[in-house]
Amino acid sequence: MSCPICAKDTQKDYRPFCSKRCADVDLAKWMSGSYAVPSTDPEDAERAMDELDQTRKH
Repeated sequence: MSCPICAKDTQKDYRPFCSKRCADVDLAKWMSGSYAVPSTDPEDAERAMDELDQTRKH
């Protein structure tokens, strides 16, 4: 199995990653919103637009 971040071989202590660094990179992507689970629910789209509007106002 290869690391999903850098494609190096995984290490037992950090599986599915090769290192703590790659695990942290993955976590940062989730926390920043770089990763997202797709949705077809219209309420999700409306909520996202509301959040975007709020962000632009500040």
